[in-house]
Amino acid sequence: MSDDIILSAHNISMLFPGTLALDRVDYRVWRGKVNVIIGENGAGKSTLMKILAGVQQPTSGELFLNGEKVVLSSTRAAAKLGIGMVHQELNLFENLSVAENIFLGRELQRGIRPINEAEQERRTAALMARLDQPISPKEHVGNLKVGQQQLVEIAKALAEDADILILDEPTSALSKTEVEILFRVIRELTRQGVTIIYISHRLEELMAIGDRITILRDGRFQAEAAVSEIDVPWIVREMLGSEPMSNFLPEGRAFGAPVLEAEHITCVSPNGNTVVDDVTFNVRAGEIVGIYGLMGAGRTELFECLLGSERNYLGKIWLDSKPVPTRLPPAERIRMGMSLVPEDRKRAGIFPVSSVASNLTIASLWRRLSHRFAIAQQQEQEAVTHTVGNLAIKISSPEVAISALSGGNQQKVVIGRSLLTNPRLLLLDEPSRGIDVGAKAEVFRMMVRLSEQGIAVLFSTSDLKEIMAVADRILVMSGGKLTADIARGDAEESALVKASAQGF
Repeated sequence: MSDDIILSAHNISMLFPGTLALDRVDYRVWRGKVNVIIGENGAGKSTLMKILAGVQQPTSGELFLNGEKVVLSSTRAAAKLGIGMVHQELNLFENLSVAENIFLGRELQRGIRPINEAEQERRTAALMARLDQPISPKEHVGNLKVGQQQLVEIAKALAEDADILILDEPTSALSKTEVEILFRVIRELTRQGVTIIYISHRLEELMAIGDRITILRDGRFQAEAAVSEIDVPWIVREMLGSEPMSNFLPEGRAFGAPVLEAEHITCVSPNGNTVVDDVTFNVRAGEIVGIYGLMGAGRTELFECLLGSERNYLGKIWLDSKPVPTRLPPAERIRMGMSLVPEDRKRAGIFPVSSVASNLTIASLWRRLSHRFAIAQQQEQEAVTHTVGNLAIKISSPEVAISALSGGNQQKVVIGRSLLTNPRLLLLDEPSRGIDVGAKAEVFRMMVRLSEQGIAVLFSTSDLKEIMAVADRILVMSGGKLTADIARGDAEESALVKASAQGF
């Protein structure tokens, strides 16, 4: 084995009930480099990384670290060998402080005192400074936004002094500025000799940070190359076998009357910050409206006001010309015809111990009741089968636990659940987060199909190319304010970026 290879997997297979996640995969990790690994959802990336991190043990195959065969029986065993992992889904305790989360399970002690809190907070402050983030070590994680929580996860891994650091979708919830900060940290780590394994679906991002790239397809090794020798079209061809679509909207689209009308929506957070500031807009039947903005722009908070999960807001909302009372709970708004696909799928989108079928139908059971209290099981089964097929959800059975699915397939289940409520207004908060380019195309085509059925679609994203590809009209939010309302034909990326920076 070359000295340039720090870790390698030989002939790795992983068999789950009904699913071959990895099929005799060979994989090499280059020492001191950023090793990018990419593939569609379900290609086996996360499964392979979990094997390298000791989370799972392969059905067959061998692992070699510095040329010596190793058995990674647990995450603790992997950590002792210098392998750490930041998972795509956050693993933080919201009721604990940032410092307590970072040192959880390996607390620092001083004398007879159980925990040296002062030293933990000092080291946490140093980690936050290294990440260029003004996050207090004493701040409760539950008070942080998703992007800030992701940075805490990264800080927790950095505190382990790992030789090999696996980052699974580390930038999925980060703003452009935070991504640049993370990239600086990654480059500094590689200069110090740390090896990075990096998973992401943002192709331009991979080209910017990666040194080596490995592509998996359908659980098999597909290709490997130096990033300097390839381009984005090459990656897409190896992943999918074809070029992706860049424009999902057909010509001559027509829209009906406003389905959603929102006037002067204003929301103040518990700490006194105005997170939504006098926002007025509408979405017409058959129209796809995209909200572009960076983290902290107020997009998620606006969606929470619309669905009623945040009731402490001012302003007026109408759905199909019917007023929506401020105190009307989310369940009643869903009955009126609203539905939301949340940004944080793990915390607010799925029931991890339940089956795919249960996750799909739980919000629409009230529509499928026969004889008052009995569920029409045949209708429910038909709805599940239709949704799984329509959204191309990759599962061995609808009864499999949703936690066993890849991130992209979990997202499809959440979207499918919203569709089963027969919404007039579909709210999608970062619908492509953690989804590969192939799955994104499926989601975008689905959004267009729904709009052609007369459904009003409102979605948020921080990806310029996504919003230019699928939005009929683009709203820009910055600092809680609506800073632009532009028809797609008049939109320019530079103008959108400028509008998103107003107020910061």
